Amino acid sequence: MDVLDRVRHGLIVSCQALEGEPLHGPMLMAAMARAAQLGGAVGIRTNGVEEVEVIKKMTGLPVIGIKKVTNDQGQMCITPSFAHAKELVQAGADLVAIDVRHERPFGEPLGELLPRIRQELKIKVMADCATLEDAKKAAEIGVDVLASTFGFRQSEIGIEPDFHLLEDLLGLGLPVIAEGGFWYPEQVVQAFKMGAWSVVVGSAITRPLEITKRFVQALNKEGIV
Repeated sequence: MDVLDRVRHGLIVSCQALEGEPLHGPMLMAAMARAAQLGGAVGIRTNGVEEVEVIKKMTGLPVIGIKKVTNDQGQMCITPSFAHAKELVQAGADLVAIDVRHERPFGEPLGELLPRIRQELKIKVMADCATLEDAKKAAEIGVDVLASTFGFRQSEIGIEPDFHLLEDLLGLGLPVIAEGGFWYPEQVVQAFKMGAWSVVVGSAITRPLEITKRFVQALNKEGIV
């Protein structure tokens, strides 16, 4: 079955921990992914070659592979090169996500990178977007699925989904995976009712550091702590 068919109408859990976070490492992320699988997740999104390999072996679920790369200025780009994508595919990724933001700070030209990945690696590509313009450009070049990864809003206690952006992306005629700022089941339900192909939830499930910070920020907002 096609990877997109396997994750349709289901919850994808993002299992990621950055360097310096207590849960960083492939085995800990694989355990998190297994827990998500037991809870009903239909797919996993993860960062790093080792993470992709271990999670794929442990769960057998479709894996969206990414590689977050940070430059000397502290700017981040997701899967900026063909070499990164190739390593993820060789590790077992079923789908590769690429940063397609207009302001992505570095990386190979999208007009060359996106078709090369699809043609040479024979794998589907997901476009991680921040704006409608990002999505339009990616669709014009050629991708298999759009994602609202960078399209979230900042609230007083953290981030929330941008449902206006999601609605815009859904109008482009490609499958759309809703992602970015999902913290509550009701938000996930809303995204599906709008027509999302799948929904990715990350921090709310797999990042206890961020979950704790969100509670503390809510308490600070009310002047309790």
